[in-house]
Amino acid sequence: MERIIECVPNFSEGRNSQIINAIVEAVREAGKGPDGSGAGVKVLNVDPGEATNRTVVTFAGSPEAVVEAAFAAVAKAGELIDMRHHHGAHPRSGATDVLPLIPISSVTLEECAEMARKLAERIATELGIPCYCYESAAYKPERKNLAVCRAGEYEALPQKMADPARHPDFGPEEYNDTVAKSGAINVGARDFLIAVNFNLNTTSTRRANAIAFDVREKGRPKREGNPLTGKIVKDAEGNTVMIPGTLKGCKAIGWYIDEYGIAQVSMNITDINVTPLHKAFEEVCRAAQARGLRVTGTEIVGLVPKRSLIEAGKYFLEKQQRSTGISEEEIIKIAVKSMGLDDLKPFDPKEKIIEYLLEDEEEKKIRERLTRMSCKEFAVETASESPAPGGGSISAYMGTLAAALGAMVANLSSHKRGWDDRWKEFSDWAEQGQAQMKCLLALVDEDTAAFNRIMEALGMPKNSPQEKAARAEALEDATLYATRVPLRTMKETLKVFPLLRAMALEGNPNSVSDAGVGALAARSAVLGAQLNVRINASSLKDREIAGQLCAEAEEIALRAMAAEREVLEIVNGKIS
Repeated sequence: MERIIECVPNFSEGRNSQIINAIVEAVREAGKGPDGSGAGVKVLNVDPGEATNRTVVTFAGSPEAVVEAAFAAVAKAGELIDMRHHHGAHPRSGATDVLPLIPISSVTLEECAEMARKLAERIATELGIPCYCYESAAYKPERKNLAVCRAGEYEALPQKMADPARHPDFGPEEYNDTVAKSGAINVGARDFLIAVNFNLNTTSTRRANAIAFDVREKGRPKREGNPLTGKIVKDAEGNTVMIPGTLKGCKAIGWYIDEYGIAQVSMNITDINVTPLHKAFEEVCRAAQARGLRVTGTEIVGLVPKRSLIEAGKYFLEKQQRSTGISEEEIIKIAVKSMGLDDLKPFDPKEKIIEYLLEDEEEKKIRERLTRMSCKEFAVETASESPAPGGGSISAYMGTLAAALGAMVANLSSHKRGWDDRWKEFSDWAEQGQAQMKCLLALVDEDTAAFNRIMEALGMPKNSPQEKAARAEALEDATLYATRVPLRTMKETLKVFPLLRAMALEGNPNSVSDAGVGALAARSAVLGAQLNVRINASSLKDREIAGQLCAEAEEIALRAMAAEREVLEIVNGKIS
């Protein structure tokens, strides 16, 4: 699996588009792959904020390319941004304020922490910019907290650099003109963080702060007597005693945004496993209501993992006692509407969900050539003189339709009047159908891809003994793969029968015929795929493997026919 990390630097400039564009261009140029194609890093999102005077840039790619791009961005920001003239609503330490490295795929958090430390040292050595290492890259336990590293913000930097206890981890010994211009950078490594603002129906920063203190993990200072004006309580060591908030792994403050004319609770969810996005939303809503306010919507800053919106969508569907066995797109739509993610501006999942942005659209189009077609286009393509798509892809598609019919009956049953107490039962079946449908849909294209591999092997040169041997080996491998793909179609389609049987037996009686059609489609899918297993296996030189694959296919086919008979018996009995 490809090694991928993400970097989400925050730059102290949100108003000058020329400066922002220059920084982003520096990322793109430095992050190009070895061939200069730009394959090394991909800029996923650029999110400037005028009121905060801050821009969040998100890019991802191979660790080496991302680190190089991050260094170039820091250099460009230090060149173009003068912190002596910077003002904005968001706390900040320097021209590049925070520079976190985040593991995405096949990279550990510990590896990112080591990369972050080396990057901080390089920035300090080559650019003369002081760096604090925070979160998992921290050298000191207290500096795991970004707020400790950023304490006093840019204005406190002269005093911090003169204090050995607060001096940066890397950088010049004394405050100088370079530092005065660039400020300091907080370089770290962390897991995925969601930056989110909750919009309030108030203009009061004080009220927004009160809600933030209610919910953030750190909470608020404990006071004697009056909780607002009483004397702050100290412990034996002289430290402020805090009353913890209700949300673990969350940092929050309240502020007023001129751009929107409202106050917000601005939150960083640092552990989405402990506090998912929808839980934070619900708790801020509760805290706001307790203070006579209302959350009118939610603003995602930067990007969000797909699973956060899927979890949220399912959570709100379950609250409504509605089936969660619907498409991914519909679940995300429910999440967007439930949390008001489109309150201030349109929310486009393709531009805000990290997994969607990391996908290469051209590669995806090639990989999903058939399943992206309309029904008519698919039929026309099948009817053409091209040998693919053929019976294998059609079999996989019949299996997909069988699962889709099962999911449909489950969803209709979940929402049937008078069956409200059974919604979860049918929702679980619908989810199962959606998963089966997704798996079989992928096999539609994979079967055609397997056929194409055989054609590529047949097209290999055979002018010498070495070329003939290489061609024969590639052809055997491709044929084995082309035999195993329809066998997978058989196995996955066989799993659909329990869903269809349950829907025929327990589902909405008005849709029992649909369950029957699903069983007919599933049986045809299995038997059609079996024909493809047999014809491809006949070309294998390894007759032992060929015999094993055909025997396994025959056993699945017998089970499918028996399962179909059972479902149809139920269906016909109910129709009669």
